[in-house]
Amino acid sequence: MSQKIFLSATWEHLVMMNYEVDPAILQQHLPPYTTVDLFKGKALVSVVGFLFNNTKVFGIRWPFHTNFEEVNLRYYLKHFDGEKWKRGVGFVSEIVPKPIISVIANTLYNEHYSTAKMNHKIITTDDDLSVTYNWKTRQTGWNSLSVQAANNAKPIKTGSEEEFIFEHYFGYNGLNKSTTIEYGVEHPRWQVYPVKSFQLQCDVAKLYGPEFVPFIENVTPHSVFLAKGSDVIIRKPVYIKSQNKVGLKIV
Repeated sequence: MSQKIFLSATWEHLVMMNYEVDPAILQQHLPPYTTVDLFKGKALVSVVGFLFNNTKVFGIRWPFHTNFEEVNLRYYLKHFDGEKWKRGVGFVSEIVPKPIISVIANTLYNEHYSTAKMNHKIITTDDDLSVTYNWKTRQTGWNSLSVQAANNAKPIKTGSEEEFIFEHYFGYNGLNKSTTIEYGVEHPRWQVYPVKSFQLQCDVAKLYGPEFVPFIENVTPHSVFLAKGSDVIIRKPVYIKSQNKVGLKIV
C-alpha cells in the first residue's frame, strides 16, 4: 500500500550534468542497507538544476513558496527490500532559495538542504531552448549551471543513459547508523531535449567537498541532459530498520 502524498509539484526544465566518480567516495554518503547503483559499471553523480512550480504540501499552497529553483548534487543507489531491488537517489547537497523549505525537508526526511540566493533564466525560440540556474552562497559567491538545446523534446530510449539517470523512483537518506528513510517519487516517463552546449561554473570543493573536485571541476561531463519535466508527487516517508524490514514513519 502506497504512503499518502506529502508533496505535489510540477518539476520543469531539469538540467542534469553527469560525472563519473570513484565509487569509493560515495561510501561515506550511502544510507544503511543501500549500495551504489552503477551504469554499465560506472558510478555517476549529477549536478542538477530544476524548477519547482505549483508546489503543494499536504495539498496546501504556501504563499510565496509555490515556485522556486533547486540545485543539487545527487548520486544513484539501490535497496533490496527482500523481493526486488528499488532504484533511487541520495543527495550530497540540495540548495533552495526558501529557508522554510530547507527546515521542513531536513526535519521530516533528514535531507541535506541549505538556503541560498537563487535565480534562473529560460529563453525559448522555435528552434532553441536555453536554461540557466544561478545560486550564491557566502562561501562561494555566484555559481551557475546552463545548457542550450534544440527545442524538440523526444522520448527517452529504453536502455539508454537518459533512462538510468531519470528513472529512479525512490529517495533515500540515512537517519542514523541503523535506520534509513525511504520515500517514493512518482512521475510519468519524461521527454528530453537534444543538448547542444553546456557550462558549469561552481566551487566544487566548498559546495560538495574536496573529494569531488578531481571528478567534476574543469572536467568534461560523462553526459548532459535536459528534461522537459512533469507533475510529480512525493510520498510520505517510511523507516527501513534492517535489510528487509520496513516500518511506517508517522508525520
